[in-house]
Amino acid sequence: MRINTFQILGLFILLLGLGNYSFGQNIQLFEEGNKLYDEGDFGGAVDKYEAILKTGEESAELYYNLGNAHYKLNNVAPSIYYYEKALQLNPNDSEIQNNITFAQNMTIDAIDNIPEVGLKKLLSNLTALFPTDGWALLTSVFAVLFTLIFIFYYLSGSTAKKRTFFVGSGIFISLAVVCFLFAFHSHNLERIDKPAIVFASESQVKSEPNPRGTLSFTLHAGTKVQILDTINNWNKIKLSDGKTGWMKAEDMKPL
Repeated sequence: MRINTFQILGLFILLLGLGNYSFGQNIQLFEEGNKLYDEGDFGGAVDKYEAILKTGEESAELYYNLGNAHYKLNNVAPSIYYYEKALQLNPNDSEIQNNITFAQNMTIDAIDNIPEVGLKKLLSNLTALFPTDGWALLTSVFAVLFTLIFIFYYLSGSTAKKRTFFVGSGIFISLAVVCFLFAFHSHNLERIDKPAIVFASESQVKSEPNPRGTLSFTLHAGTKVQILDTINNWNKIKLSDGKTGWMKAEDMKPL
């Protein structure tokens, strides 16, 4: 079957119209959810917000409102889960950070954080200055500057200028390499970062990935863990205090 230009144009207009219709529907659902929240119908607000998620749309505002609604319903795990999702999209938002702290105060498990010290802390702080894409962009900028300066060095006939351009090109290529290393390190951190929130009201963490394993400790709804490995329906998890163990995958929800 042949498709002519008018059919292609008609299909494009149809798809554009469907996209606009879906966008308009989501805005209406969001406004309806906000209205229900203001009226105290937090369960109804959750239904409206989740209807938006089912369309594939997401935003920090949507996750934040979902977290607020679940917090009002005393749903510890979902509130923390959606606040964490909001932070992933907008990590510097102070309101999200404050609200997730309130939600975490509702959890049962008290888990200490192992602070980073020395060079490891310095490396983490420097890496966190920019996201991976930011470090990659800086790498490209410095690489371009190196190329330009090196061209000037090659074309220059003056010894003094050649010396200046040579030093400048050395500085820019060094900066490009440093930014590349930070981009690589940031990418690796993102790759191994697999957080999840415990949704089961109580979950046993075993010493091995089967029900016969020795009980290591117990976790409760709302606790954040890191997934290190997966075997069948068991996840090896790590807590912020360094403890590890195996937990049923169905008891948690990955972020």
